Amino acid sequence: MSDRETARLILRAVDTAQAQRIRDMAPSAEDHWAEGYPFEGDLAAIGGFLRATDQHGDQRPFGYYQITRQSDGVVVGGIGFVGPPDGGMVEIGYGLIPAARGRGYAGKALLALMAIADEHGIAELRADTTHDNIASQRTLAHAGFEQVAADDELLHYEARLVPRMA
Repeated sequence: MSDRETARLILRAVDTAQAQRIRDMAPSAEDHWAEGYPFEGDLAAIGGFLRATDQHGDQRPFGYYQITRQSDGVVVGGIGFVGPPDGGMVEIGYGLIPAARGRGYAGKALLALMAIADEHGIAELRADTTHDNIASQRTLAHAGFEQVAADDELLHYEARLVPRMA
């Protein structure tokens, strides 16, 4: 699985060995992680990725991606699919270390992930965020997600992708 590049970011699909290093918070000499990476959200996502990989094999392209700055090659967060597609729908999640927030990285990474989903026949994406995470709510809205439900803990969003013409 190749990297996905934007003007300022690279989404790098992790493999099992990388995921294990992230889970163990034990970077190798090739890993260039910003201070604060991985954080709690990354560790939860990586745990899910590793469990799914153990049960079903390689998850890529519907796995976890490190969000890496083009300018210095440093990993500042993660984004990915929460499990394999189900009937043309897939759930996504993302997060950045606090020092990388407010720079538009989440939005650019989200659009790149949506392009990957589109290229693999996904018609609908879902995401959740907490009521107090205004930045994530704005990021989802700017990417075309609409809030479709809410409960005591989360706001639930969906986006429909326009089918690609062959």
